[in-house]
Amino acid sequence: MKILITGGAGFIGSNLTERLVQDGHEIIVLDNLLRGNKIDKDTFSKIKFVNGDVRNFDVVNELASGCDVIYHFAAVLGVDVVADNPVETMDVEVIGTRNVVQAAENNGVRKILYASTSGIYGHSAIESALTEEVLVDPRTSYAMAKRYNEIYLASHHEEKGLNAIALRFFNVYGRNQDNRMVVPRFFEQATENKNITVFGSGMQTRDFTYIDDTIEACVRLMDVNGYHIVNIANEAEWNIKRLAEEIKELTNSSSEISFIEAPKKRYDYEVERRVGSSDKLMKLINYKPETTLQNGLKLIYESKYKK
Repeated sequence: MKILITGGAGFIGSNLTERLVQDGHEIIVLDNLLRGNKIDKDTFSKIKFVNGDVRNFDVVNELASGCDVIYHFAAVLGVDVVADNPVETMDVEVIGTRNVVQAAENNGVRKILYASTSGIYGHSAIESALTEEVLVDPRTSYAMAKRYNEIYLASHHEEKGLNAIALRFFNVYGRNQDNRMVVPRFFEQATENKNITVFGSGMQTRDFTYIDDTIEACVRLMDVNGYHIVNIANEAEWNIKRLAEEIKELTNSSSEISFIEAPKKRYDYEVERRVGSSDKLMKLINYKPETTLQNGLKLIYESKYKK
């Protein structure tokens, strides 16, 4: 198939690009390279790449011509970056998604797969695993814009028959991720024997999902029609202190684990507990993420840090 990936040079996008090229698809990537190009050289030589902004409708519309599927992953990412740039964050989300949907409808694209976020849940239902039926509680510009786009896609499905899937990612980690995110930041600090800095008590929990599992789910969901919101979660709950300890032990680091107060601008992003259910994903594609965090961390260590 011919597939357009917005944000295809970023962390998740670059891994998806590599996988879809390996699967034999014709790939077009649109990315503004604000965070650099994470696509490996071999894969890059096999795709059409356009350095551009998803907010430019003419560019998106032209690239969508002849495409079967659009993966819309372009976004402003990173808690600190998003907190400092709420207007741009919402512009990229809202204008970008509107452009992608209009381009898809103009060009007869049969499906959009959209990168949403588990951040939409906010402080919802913290006592149990989060299902897609839980009443959401977005608190940040990023999460609010993601939720708006889920509703926008659902509306286009109901009114115009657009096939769309909103992918609620849960703390994806792995190859090509930069240190704005917690796992690569802890690895960097540990391997340099610097203090591993943990915000708050470290007892807050997250559901860490390995990149290869995430990509497998994204690829399989191409075959699902209709409109769906789908969690992509590992269903395992880890606190941040334990994550730091695991990385310290794995790297044989002499680092101290340092607990620091989170900056005020991170307040709305800090929730005490988050773990997702992938039961719906399993029902749709007979697959759910299965790489344990221990194994995922070992894969990262052996590929990047082991001497």
